[in-house]
Amino acid sequence: MTQRIIAIDQSTSSTKALLFDEQCRMLARTNVDHKQYYPQTGWVEHDAEEIYQNMIEAIKDLTPTLSQGEGAVSSPLGRLGEVSLCLTNQRETAVIWNKLTGKPITRAVVWQDTRGAELCRQLRAEGKADLVMAKSGLLIDPNFSASGIKWLLDNVAGARELASRGELLMGTIETWLIWKLTGGKVHATDYTNASRTMLFNIHTMQWDDDLLQLFDIPRSMMPEVMPCDAVYGETTCEGLFSSPIQIAGVLGDSHGALVGQMCFEPGSGKVTYGTGSSVMVNIGEEPQPAPEGLVTSVGFSAFGKTYYGFEGNIYSTGATLKWIADQLQLVGHPSEMEALATSVSDNGGVYIVPAFSGLGAPWWQSDVKGAVFGLTFATTKAHFLRAALESIAYQIKDLVDVMARATGGRLKEIAADGGPTKNRFLMQFQADQLNTPVVCTEVDDASALGAVIMNGFARGLWKSFDEVIPLRKVTQVYQPQPTPQHAALYAGWRTAVNQLIKK
Repeated sequence: MTQRIIAIDQSTSSTKALLFDEQCRMLARTNVDHKQYYPQTGWVEHDAEEIYQNMIEAIKDLTPTLSQGEGAVSSPLGRLGEVSLCLTNQRETAVIWNKLTGKPITRAVVWQDTRGAELCRQLRAEGKADLVMAKSGLLIDPNFSASGIKWLLDNVAGARELASRGELLMGTIETWLIWKLTGGKVHATDYTNASRTMLFNIHTMQWDDDLLQLFDIPRSMMPEVMPCDAVYGETTCEGLFSSPIQIAGVLGDSHGALVGQMCFEPGSGKVTYGTGSSVMVNIGEEPQPAPEGLVTSVGFSAFGKTYYGFEGNIYSTGATLKWIADQLQLVGHPSEMEALATSVSDNGGVYIVPAFSGLGAPWWQSDVKGAVFGLTFATTKAHFLRAALESIAYQIKDLVDVMARATGGRLKEIAADGGPTKNRFLMQFQADQLNTPVVCTEVDDASALGAVIMNGFARGLWKSFDEVIPLRKVTQVYQPQPTPQHAALYAGWRTAVNQLIKK
């Protein structure tokens, strides 16, 4: 029987539904954007109900493909086993909803939101950083869910009282979507998303009472935590399927990319170029203290084992390109940037530090603002666009250099995924800066592919890592060609960053 797997990739800017077959070939893809809310400086919010409806719309747009071709599913859709659903999602973005009404108490606090910065500063001043790091593997930072959840409980009218009565539930986006898809029957998350909340103990693999108490969050709000390769429940997707299909395979987007890039061996790593960027390297089955500026998270869990990763997160990479297109309107679309950026031989001394939501790893300074350095009357639009693209590569290098030292030297290769990998200038410049090959694969949506792989593991389609590794299809390898100029350019970047960070 032909298997079709619908992968939901719920990202910061949109919700994608992608259809895969059992050979991990992508058959169709739909995309629905959602609105970004910026009610105050530093605040970033999403409408969780809009995201759910967009997911259903995206799945509906796939249904014609499901009833076409060899092994197609008859319409109306849905004999159990022919079609299943998996999820990967933007991490840390937190939703709180009333389990009786099914409605969020307010909009979701997005991972880019910095309203929890003051609380995080206070906790660091009180000496809580070591406790949080020892248990969760994370630095105290508003990027992670806990401070945003506490803020909502403290500031949304009636929230504390409802929480004390056990009427509120919380979760990251995939938890909300699973709860909605199952009609409120399943309140669950996976190990990877849980490990990004600052409330989960990566050693015991449980919600941690000390961390819950530190952020004053009732345990009754917390979802069940499950492995990535588990079956989470069944759904008809609001009646799109005539009988229920399984929800199987769930993990955060960066972790999905680690799996989708087949980084199953310790020391293998990947870069996801999205709204922000995640650099993650598999460190094996034992959680290790992260080098300064990085964090330790659950990389993924499968076949009864948990694999950990060192990770660093950059807040603005693809978002920088979108800002240039949408806000500054210097180009109609980010895809137009490469031609203009390569029309000049260098950046003309211009450096953009895109700290729109502060600086993430390895600096972790949430109150820093973005800046541009080196402007002169000779600066052109092309120099500015080139500097924007280069800023992505510099930020990735900041993290990869730290990871390479922590894992014993230069990484063998970096697997790359995400929309910006189509920019050949950026990928070559990245390889040159890292002095490491950058490998791009056939599927740009590696996070979705990782969820598909976990779906297959959960349902017994594949029974080992070795069975899926041959399905990885490399499309381009950018070999490094470093020159002294690349070192000088990076030194200029570090000078620019050092003018902004607080020592």
